[in-house]
Amino acid sequence: MTLPVLGDLTWAPAIDHPDLLAPPVLAALQAWADVDLRVAGQVAVAAIDPDHADTATLNEVHGLPPEASANCVLVAGRRGDVERVAACIVPATTFADVNTRVRKLLDVRKASFLSRERAVAETGQEYGGIGPLGLPAGWRVLVDARFAEPGTLALQGSGVRRSKVLMTGELLCAAPGVEVVDGLGIER
Repeated sequence: MTLPVLGDLTWAPAIDHPDLLAPPVLAALQAWADVDLRVAGQVAVAAIDPDHADTATLNEVHGLPPEASANCVLVAGRRGDVERVAACIVPATTFADVNTRVRKLLDVRKASFLSRERAVAETGQEYGGIGPLGLPAGWRVLVDARFAEPGTLALQGSGVRRSKVLMTGELLCAAPGVEVVDGLGIER
């Protein structure tokens, strides 16, 4: 098993670099590695300048293809007294179809983005570094089906702005709790 590599960043096994991961992300990776042997050898992490954490800047500075970047959007809606929250993971070349696809998947009348303050408080991750790993129990993790295509990579938040996590799209789609969804992202 070999680590994925991308751009000019220096990649290392994520599980071996807890200093580059938010505590909930590290805990999720460790638990996942206990049940899936691929995780230790195929989930990579790289340190980055936190000023370059935003997708467009990171891609430009490090020569990364935009289609490999996985943006994580947090959305919530209500059905009666029950709130339903989801993380939507879509390629950076798209945007999450919140008003149609996500709203229907959550079975809510209206879906809205979580506020920055709430996203940070509830995930234990830094804004601009939030990714699909280590999210609160009960949240759905919806991943665009494009990541399931052979040969895709998924560059995502590590929970902190000073690093990024990289794995194959296939592995992302196999992460605990992930739901692979056709048409989650709409082309820009």
